[in-house]
Amino acid sequence: MLIHIPVGVRRIRDLPLVFLLHGSTGNGQEMLRHSGLAATSDHHGFLLAAPDAGIPAGKGFVWNIPGVPTVTGAVPTADDPDDVAYLTAAIDWLAAQTCIDEERVYATGLSGGGRMTSWLGCVASDRFAAIAPVVGLRAGNPSPGDPQRPDPATCQPKKAIPVYAFAGSDDTTNPVAGGGAGYWQYSMATALARWAELDRCSTGPETVPVSETAEEQIYSNCLGNARVAGRIVQGRGHEWVADNEAMWGFFARYRR
Repeated sequence: MLIHIPVGVRRIRDLPLVFLLHGSTGNGQEMLRHSGLAATSDHHGFLLAAPDAGIPAGKGFVWNIPGVPTVTGAVPTADDPDDVAYLTAAIDWLAAQTCIDEERVYATGLSGGGRMTSWLGCVASDRFAAIAPVVGLRAGNPSPGDPQRPDPATCQPKKAIPVYAFAGSDDTTNPVAGGGAGYWQYSMATALARWAELDRCSTGPETVPVSETAEEQIYSNCLGNARVAGRIVQGRGHEWVADNEAMWGFFARYRR
């Protein structure tokens, strides 16, 4: 696991922590380079962790989301490394060294890393203060009976968790409108609505333009002051489309 320490920080103590999860067949080093989040870390003073997933695939690795085929088509087995256990153990170790503030741990990721980020929201909401998947928002596995809907049994967070998702309108790998591979299927709007339901949001969706090329769907008045939002950037595809400053601004509002 690569750890980026913010420039100018002389004492690594009680810092916020952001996990940056690479896409399928990628690795942490590439993700650090392509996301630009290291510069955001330097500016705002949070620790940035870029791990490798546990299952080797191609020239890199893929994340273990139980019951969901990876991009290789293989469904992870009980013999494959448990990525949730790995990431939560990393939180425990960094907290034991007093490097991080356990109340301010966040996750983001690209594509397969975005799906893994979503999975952390489903199964480890008690360890993360907020999540921000990039071209990878899910709210559980596609339902076997109706893959255009998420299976409620596969996403049962212990508490409300703030969600801020980013996507490109022209993404043909994980299409905003749904479809694509078997692990995708339901739309981003459906995923946002399901997170709003899980977080018991009472307002929304409200569509808000944020620039000439981007708009957000926002659910608010959620349990625990959480918020669910999804930004779609016009003309962009399957790539890092996140506004890093906006993402960190969202994270910084929340503590576990």
